Amino acid sequence: MRVLHVIPSVGPLRGGPSVMIKTLARALVSAGVETHVAATDDNGHGRLNVPLGQPVVEDGVTYWYFPRQGRFYTFSWPLTRWLAQHLQEYDLIHIHALFSYAAIPAAYWASRCGVPYVVRPLGVLKRWGMQNRRRWLKKISLRLIESRILAGAALVHYTSEEERQEAAESVTVARSVIIPNAVDLSTNSVIIEKRGLFRARYPQLIGRTLIVFLSRLDPIKGLDLLLPAFAKVRERHPRATLVMAGTGERAFVARLQREASRLGIELDIVWADFVSGEEKWALLADADLFVLPSYSENFGVAAVEAMASGVPVVVSDQVGIHREIAEANAGLVVRCEAGALANAVIRLVGDAELRSRMGANGRHLSRAQFSPEAVAARLIQAYTSIAKPALSEAAA
Repeated sequence: MRVLHVIPSVGPLRGGPSVMIKTLARALVSAGVETHVAATDDNGHGRLNVPLGQPVVEDGVTYWYFPRQGRFYTFSWPLTRWLAQHLQEYDLIHIHALFSYAAIPAAYWASRCGVPYVVRPLGVLKRWGMQNRRRWLKKISLRLIESRILAGAALVHYTSEEERQEAAESVTVARSVIIPNAVDLSTNSVIIEKRGLFRARYPQLIGRTLIVFLSRLDPIKGLDLLLPAFAKVRERHPRATLVMAGTGERAFVARLQREASRLGIELDIVWADFVSGEEKWALLADADLFVLPSYSENFGVAAVEAMASGVPVVVSDQVGIHREIAEANAGLVVRCEAGALANAVIRLVGDAELRSRMGANGRHLSRAQFSPEAVAARLIQAYTSIAKPALSEAAA
């Protein structure tokens, strides 16, 4: 089977979905699927330093990069031309986008060439995003464009039951499947053995309880809840420190820092900026607990990475995998309310035995359900169910 994944960006500054696609692609290659990825050179405000319009092989995956010609909808005419010329060479197309330009030519040329395609909406059909991000533009676009893309899909790929249920409020699809994101857990075991590396970079953290937020700094992440909640935590646990690991729009980050100052907690927050690779695993190795109070999160890659590192998590009930976390007793699930968030964090900070027990449960959950091997196996099963008859017979 030869599969092409189309996604607007694989840039690390674009967050979880862009990072996850590389993990998923590697897992598919390891399982014997010839895997290509077509994307732009987008990386948030900047661009990736990559060859354009030519194959780049990384870990057995063939990447094709094309210039981003506008940040709005990540428009790229060169990507469009390439899809028109080459899409028929693939047995199946997996589109990782909606309300983004790349999905339009990918779905169009797949339909024209008779190639089945899968759509992963990346959480954009969830209630919060539909109501709070370009609401009227999305409403019009959904009626004219995205509804047609979804109608033509052989399968719609959701990453959680939460995402599927909320998407059903806006669209009706003929066939869908829930397959979680694949999270790379291969490197964290080495880093966990080197506890103390992150704290060594920030001497003020020695002897402190580390509460870690690791994600984009964005209004959707519930940071307006996290800061006042942390202020309440500090009243009960003066040696608690909040690590904010991520980047965001400059004006928004400045507002967060002013709010921290107003609350009197600015000296107890470490603004760690974007972390990745070994630095990320070192941070999680030193974390005492992880928080993600998002208003909308179709999955929660960082939460899985924290659980894989043995860190108990506190997430909102709008994080896609909150049911799995609750059922596994790997953390605490709260409403999107500052008081509820504060109470959950206070409970975990004050109970080391509970943190240890939930951390162990999270480690087991992450490996059982979210490892690349487990996710790739489920995805290949879905692919063979919609692929061309000859391919399905060969797979059988």
